Amino acid sequence: MKKTNKRAVFLDRDGTINVEVGYLARPEDFVLIDGAAEAIRLLNDAGFAVIVVSNQSGVARGYFTEEDVMKVNDKMLFELNVKGAFVDAVYYCPHHPDFGSGEYGVDCDCRKPKAGMVKKAEEEFGVSIDGSFVVGDHKGDIELGKNIGAKTVLLLSGHGAEEAEKLKAEGIVPDHTCEDLLSAVKYILGS
Repeated sequence: MKKTNKRAVFLDRDGTINVEVGYLARPEDFVLIDGAAEAIRLLNDAGFAVIVVSNQSGVARGYFTEEDVMKVNDKMLFELNVKGAFVDAVYYCPHHPDFGSGEYGVDCDCRKPKAGMVKKAEEEFGVSIDGSFVVGDHKGDIELGKNIGAKTVLLLSGHGAEEAEKLKAEGIVPDHTCEDLLSAVKYILGS
């Protein structure tokens, strides 16, 4: 696809959009974080592409299947749509180099902080990284943003508080830190 000037917000899923429950395998366990749908709707209204990029190593670990991941993603999309918000695309990485076996036990280019999922979004949607953001509650989200040259926002929801300590210890500084997705989107729209 032809490159556009459309900016994107690349969002982690678990702990960012939905309540962190550990390896989320069942759609009935999916719960939106308060304000997440409003945040995504604000991004929609502002013209950002909203793209979910999520590591789902539970597949490699044998905790659930790719079909389970897709069912949870479908539940997420449904819950967001009910509240007037939409996601342009959802990408996930089912691999893990240390805990997987067979086709899933690989050192792939899609597992964050590597840029494979973002490159796929660039190809399929023509989004521009210039002016784009990566938002999530993990060190890998912030490292992804740094790797691709996007602005980064660490959320303190989900695993964010513990991850902030890891980032600090390694000297990795997110561009901004926010309590949750809604406060992150208000920061993004004001910057």
